[in-house]
Amino acid sequence: MTTVGIIGAGHIGSTLARGLADRGYDVVISNSRGPETLADLVADLGPKVTAATVADAAASGDVVIVTVPLKAYQDVPVEPLAGKIVLDTNNYYWERDGRIAALDEKRTTTTGMLQEHLPTSKVAKAFNHITAADILTTGSPAGTPGRRALATASDHPEASAFVAGIYDELGFDTVDIGPVAESWRVERDQPAYGTRQTKDELEQNLARATR
Repeated sequence: MTTVGIIGAGHIGSTLARGLADRGYDVVISNSRGPETLADLVADLGPKVTAATVADAAASGDVVIVTVPLKAYQDVPVEPLAGKIVLDTNNYYWERDGRIAALDEKRTTTTGMLQEHLPTSKVAKAFNHITAADILTTGSPAGTPGRRALATASDHPEASAFVAGIYDELGFDTVDIGPVAESWRVERDQPAYGTRQTKDELEQNLARATR
């Protein structure tokens, strides 16, 4: 079974750790304050989840999820993630992150920034437009009428395919936006952001996005 490293133990990171562990994945979770601060969390999440440093979580994971405040993305280690699929949940909240000119001027995307920082990794957008509370509560089996859908985007088809598989395990359909350059369509303030939507509705909202 794939080992998933998680960099960031906030709401999204801890929720994904629980959901993945419950589905048989080994999970190595980390934060910026050190593994000792995660003792209570990993005790609650069970034996499939262990705490580590950021560097060790990056090195241990066959696939790694980056779920940190965008302002901290450059702290993500580069070398341990070389060649790996990296899932990016990040969003740009200028109120928290400070103004980032390249995003304000629409010259890049949040996922594009992480892909540039990790040039030898296969970065894919994932789980950025769903609240943590919804990840383990709003999924449903494949084929269920009205099944919720989530989007992904990557320059690497194998990364998009991995995200689609995880989405399906957690109970969601997938809409593949295409390359990272199109991932702005699911960023903050776009029609698809934070909305519970079916695959058809998500495709419509992505088409309605304006920049």
